[in-house]
Amino acid sequence: MTPNTAPAPRDTIIDLLQNFGTKKEIDQYLRAFQGVETSRFAVVKVGGGLLLDEMDELASTLAFLSRIGLLPIVIHGAGPQLTAALKDENIDSHFVAGSRVTTPEVLAVARRVFQRECVRLCEQLEARGARARPIVSGVFEAKRTNESSMGWVGVVSKVDLSLVSSAIDSGQIPVISSLGVSPEGQTLNINADVAARELALAVQPRKVIFLTPTSGLLDPEGRVIPAVNLEEDLERMIASSWVSGGMALKLREIKRLLDQMPATSSVSVTSSRHLVRELFTHKGQGTLIQRGVRIAERKDLSCVDVPRLVELLESSFQKRLKEGWLQEAAISRILLANDFSAVAIVTSDGPAPYLDKFAVTSKAQGAGIGASLWNRLVASEPEFFWRSRRANQINPWYFERADGAVRRGDWVIFWKGLRDPDHIAACVEHAAALPQSFHAPEQAAPPDIQIPGATHADALV
Repeated sequence: MTPNTAPAPRDTIIDLLQNFGTKKEIDQYLRAFQGVETSRFAVVKVGGGLLLDEMDELASTLAFLSRIGLLPIVIHGAGPQLTAALKDENIDSHFVAGSRVTTPEVLAVARRVFQRECVRLCEQLEARGARARPIVSGVFEAKRTNESSMGWVGVVSKVDLSLVSSAIDSGQIPVISSLGVSPEGQTLNINADVAARELALAVQPRKVIFLTPTSGLLDPEGRVIPAVNLEEDLERMIASSWVSGGMALKLREIKRLLDQMPATSSVSVTSSRHLVRELFTHKGQGTLIQRGVRIAERKDLSCVDVPRLVELLESSFQKRLKEGWLQEAAISRILLANDFSAVAIVTSDGPAPYLDKFAVTSKAQGAGIGASLWNRLVASEPEFFWRSRRANQINPWYFERADGAVRRGDWVIFWKGLRDPDHIAACVEHAAALPQSFHAPEQAAPPDIQIPGATHADALV
């Protein structure tokens, strides 16, 4: 579906977005997003708290996406507003297992509150030059939950996208309230997260975005987790002592959602302020969650498709591997994504395990696969060292993860887990003296590590 209002020219769009990332990565994401049907770009879930506290940033960001020709489908909650309104009217309200018990009195207030918040967001979008359409009901057909004690709480039985499609065809951002209607015409209160999930399943978008004040899922130190590869990371994370029951439940729900969507779909948890950076840069600014790929471990080349591995390395480095290098290398460990999108190769002929190759294909850049590969590497090798070209833009990412580094000529040599100074010195000299494994390019080419720094961890060694 194509909106009637034309977006800005592509060059203008790239110029606007270059405030957030490099031209190369922005162009890559624009091709991906603009290559899908307009109605399937993104479903964005907005909590009621954001409508209260971050309306200006939220509306500005959504209007910006509209300006560059991307129309997200927005679904919102209004929990804090409803709680405040019920308090003002002296109406009792309580929750069971996180869901609000919805009496007839509560429902009457909820309808007013949701309509008001839906219209308010649309007005803010219009004030910033975007076109928006409030859709308070008519999207979710629902039936009353079997738990009679919950009152007029609904379970989605059908999603009707006709109003959504009409809005997008008219170049409007559809803004949807999480209210349902039964076949008999009874309005029902639906949990906003549940409504967002059912909407995403019906739309099958490229992106599902949950906006949150925390800017993403947080680790034990309160830092945003940049990426989650569900195939590789889910069970490990859930088994960790720092993952709460709520986060574990959210991750499992996201996995169930992605399992029913195209392989190209992903979920991002970020803030209104950082949404554009999360969408258009490898580094991102939030938590990117994908179904992902499994990473297999091999001790040698005997169970590896060598031609595909060579193709992976050469396409990633944009250089031709020297004949026989793989076969002659003292390989001790190969960590390989099962779709040949990423690989780490460790050799054993130095003073400590040496990370000789760490590569992620251009297609997988920004997908978080590199982060999962790094996590597996660190878990498998308590001590190792590696080198990186001094001009490599990912070096700041390496400095954050290394225990130390020194410069030798054109190289920066890093180590992790090593403690003895003499041992470190031997590793540094070994790395500095290693020969090239690729043929010199016929023309000037980027250094061996050429992918820009990425929190969604894509790197070449």
